[in-house]
Amino acid sequence: MFVRKMEEKDLESVSATCMASFQQSVAGTLSEEGVSTFSKIAATNAFLERMKGDNLVLVAEIDGKVEGVIELKEGRHVAMLFISPECQKKGIGKALLSSALNYAKVETITVSASLSSVPAYEKYGFKCKGEADESAGLVYQPMEIILNKAIHGPIS
Repeated sequence: MFVRKMEEKDLESVSATCMASFQQSVAGTLSEEGVSTFSKIAATNAFLERMKGDNLVLVAEIDGKVEGVIELKEGRHVAMLFISPECQKKGIGKALLSSALNYAKVETITVSASLSSVPAYEKYGFKCKGEADESAGLVYQPMEIILNKAIHGPIS
């Protein structure tokens, strides 16, 4: 497995990876509005716009194929973390998160976790903060991790 910054040539693969994982794990728990909202966020053009801004997008590549993606917004918020359905539970998410946290600009990193992903984030060291909420049809649990206690060690 190789973790690297996303390039424009990866846009289709990144979008497809996010959508496949979302469809398997999250879509069935949301309203039509939520599925539509996520589809817009995970579209190639949306990734391209965020990539040109202050969002860091990393991909996990296995045998030349994108199998996972993480997006760190403004160095402080995990906006996306998706692994291809057939590659889940193999350490890809942990490797992506550990790599992304090296780019953190603050000590406390947040995530608005889909309810189905809360156990995975808890395994990574995130703690629930507040009650689950909903925005544009997306249901999420606010979570955070303090980096000096994170999986990758102290921030430098």
